[in-house]
Formats: sequence, structure tokens, C-alpha cells
Amino acid sequence: MVTYKCFNCGKEIESDMIRKRIRCPFCGGKILFKPRDRIIKVKSR
Repeated sequence: MVTYKCFNCGKEIESDMIRKRIRCPFCGGKILFKPRDRIIKVKSR
């Protein structure tokens, strides 16, 4: 299951909550994004 985050209110939204409308069910915001894990770079010696 894919989890999105609302750009406006910051709440996490699961893909089944969105259905056909691409809007936040909490605030009605139209901009949703997938939060990504941060990449940690390690320098070799």
C-alpha cells in the first residue's frame, strides 16, 4: 500500500483513502507527494 503526504497539512494519507479524487481528505489540499527515505552517503578511505 502506498502512503502519500499532504503538502498543506502534512498528514499521511493511504492510497485507498484517495480513490478517484486526488485531494487530501483532511484539509482538501490538492498537492500530495510520496515521502522518500533519505540516502546516506558514506565516504570510502
